[in-house]
Amino acid sequence: MTPPKIIAIDGPSASGKSTLGLRLAEALGYLFFDTGVMYRAVTWAALDQGLEIKDETAVTHLAETAQIDVRPSSRNDGRTSDVIINGMDVTWETRSPDVEANVSPVSAYRGVRKALTTQQRRIGQRGRVVMVGRDIGTVVLPEADLKIYLDASAEERARRRHKEILQRGGKADYEQILAGMRKRDEIDSTRSFSPLQAAKDAIILDSDKMSANEVFARVEALCR
Repeated sequence: MTPPKIIAIDGPSASGKSTLGLRLAEALGYLFFDTGVMYRAVTWAALDQGLEIKDETAVTHLAETAQIDVRPSSRNDGRTSDVIINGMDVTWETRSPDVEANVSPVSAYRGVRKALTTQQRRIGQRGRVVMVGRDIGTVVLPEADLKIYLDASAEERARRRHKEILQRGGKADYEQILAGMRKRDEIDSTRSFSPLQAAKDAIILDSDKMSANEVFARVEALCR
């Protein structure tokens, strides 16, 4: 059987979507497209241009006029893909602490989401892609051949993020991370435009009860 050409993986922050999506894309020889990088790219551009993140009109205009593309990785420097905005490679710039601190409100703006949905669809409809986000199966590509909703409790997701930071040699407070997770969940699930939710025809996997290997094996079997 031919693997699905478009695979959508949705779920809350730190549920394991990116780990699953990247591994699956590598196994299939597909593009790994974490749509969150587009919101990060817009956030980076807004900060770079000195825009007020609270200025929804200005940030939305930026998202509507910027040309953003996500391509297979061109460098062996740890990146999973290239993030290009207006012809400039900003792959690592989008991972800065300033972007991390400001991306949440940017991603909640209705106009920004509408503008980036169009760009995400353009890339996704090329096919041979694993797209990861929060509204891929419901809004961006409802025609996706396979839809996965990867879930996990806020406590488990906070534990994973806490462990990840400590393993990198950083400092982290579990309770602060948990509070941040819950706040992000509330923003994502209660926004009026394309809230975080599982598509009606998505396969829901609870990663609290499964290891990363078990999740991958289950989804790879569905693809094969």
